[in-house]
Amino acid sequence: MISFVLPSATCDFQMSSSDKGWLTAAPMLGMVIGSYFWGCLADTKGRKVVLIGALLMDGICGLLSSISQVYWLFMIMRFLNGFAITGAMGICFPYLGEFQPNKYRETILCWMELFWTFGVIVLPGIAWIIIPMEFEYLTDSFKFASWNLFVAACAVPSILIGLWLFFFPESPKFLLECGEADAALEVLRDMYASNTGDDGGNFPVVSLREKVRTMSVVSQQSARSIRSLRIRKPKELKLLLREIWEQTKALCTPPHLRYTIITCLIQFGLTTSYYTLMIWFPELFYRFEEFENMHPNEKATVCEVSSVVITPNATLGHTEFCGEPIADSVFLHTLIIGLACIPTSFWLPLCVHRLGAKFFLVFSLIVAGAVTVGLYFVDSTMTNLILSCIFEALTSLGISTVYCVMVDLFPTNLRVMAAALSLTFGRGGALIGNLLFGFLIDLNCVVPIVLFATMLLGNDHSVIILE
Repeated sequence: MISFVLPSATCDFQMSSSDKGWLTAAPMLGMVIGSYFWGCLADTKGRKVVLIGALLMDGICGLLSSISQVYWLFMIMRFLNGFAITGAMGICFPYLGEFQPNKYRETILCWMELFWTFGVIVLPGIAWIIIPMEFEYLTDSFKFASWNLFVAACAVPSILIGLWLFFFPESPKFLLECGEADAALEVLRDMYASNTGDDGGNFPVVSLREKVRTMSVVSQQSARSIRSLRIRKPKELKLLLREIWEQTKALCTPPHLRYTIITCLIQFGLTTSYYTLMIWFPELFYRFEEFENMHPNEKATVCEVSSVVITPNATLGHTEFCGEPIADSVFLHTLIIGLACIPTSFWLPLCVHRLGAKFFLVFSLIVAGAVTVGLYFVDSTMTNLILSCIFEALTSLGISTVYCVMVDLFPTNLRVMAAALSLTFGRGGALIGNLLFGFLIDLNCVVPIVLFATMLLGNDHSVIILE
């Protein structure tokens, strides 16, 4: 979202290049800090309540950012947006997966990838409709323009979905893990009634065997459910923190250590490359358009374009904040990149049982790595667009496949925390990658291309040893 509002926000907040860099980094920094926080809460307090909290926080902070009148407040709100939305991203896969039987779980989770694609397509469409509108509400101390309306529109879905989730049940697997067998059975009865149309009382299972909670600190010291612990009470807070610490240690010791390391490495390589290059592709589009305007009918590589375009602009100061509005081609290119994801989004759930999740991970990493190498040979806006489409389709496919695999790799009590830990590595890598790419692309553009291609291709080895 930030990439679409940046030109207008730069004008209103009179941002320098460093200000824009911090604003772009703020949501990612929030994701790095928030990932493990939400994961710990979800594995101790429940999937549903934490998912609702994360979504409502994201929506409210989004609305507040849309009416922010000063740069620092807008940046803080976007940081909190990143902090909140990473919780929803890490929890939604385990939450959905824990309602599915093993036979269908992988396929249904893969169908969720299709809705990520819908989001990638819908966002530039909404931006293209709202941002170019000549709309502005202005008073002595308040300004609300079309770009503010776009920010507010992007916040509404989180609020609506967060409120909708109040009518959904808690994960029955999580309830059983917490020792709440009766509550889990009640959820299963409701699921039976919804799926069959029959009365829930006719559900053939009359009781559930409580899981032996050998790893739970709470179960060793009391018969209470971990969900009942209150943070406001010091003794219960201490018990809750001990539970989180024990679960964290479990992730970092055998037999889970191997899977923790592998998934963190895969997320780091995929997410670093994905977020860095997808944020910088529009910049490459701009550089090629500038070069083609300056040198009609000439071909040049990314490195040659950078050296030609950047040199004359290097002497410009930061006194002029209000430039040209976003060109229609930027919206169109982003829309095309989203549409390019549709084939892989359908391919994954339709063939994941036949080909296996490992095949999709290896395939996406190899092709995405090859496309990254191909960036060096890009010589026009069109070839840049084609490679952007392939890269987006394959990396988003790989990231979604990792989430699907993790649901099966880790037990219920560690599942969300493991996803959150890998998310932390991924978002941290994305933050570092953006800072490095901005510095290296002008210094020596071969270095970031080789770096990201190596991370993608090198992760193939990690996937191959993943069982």
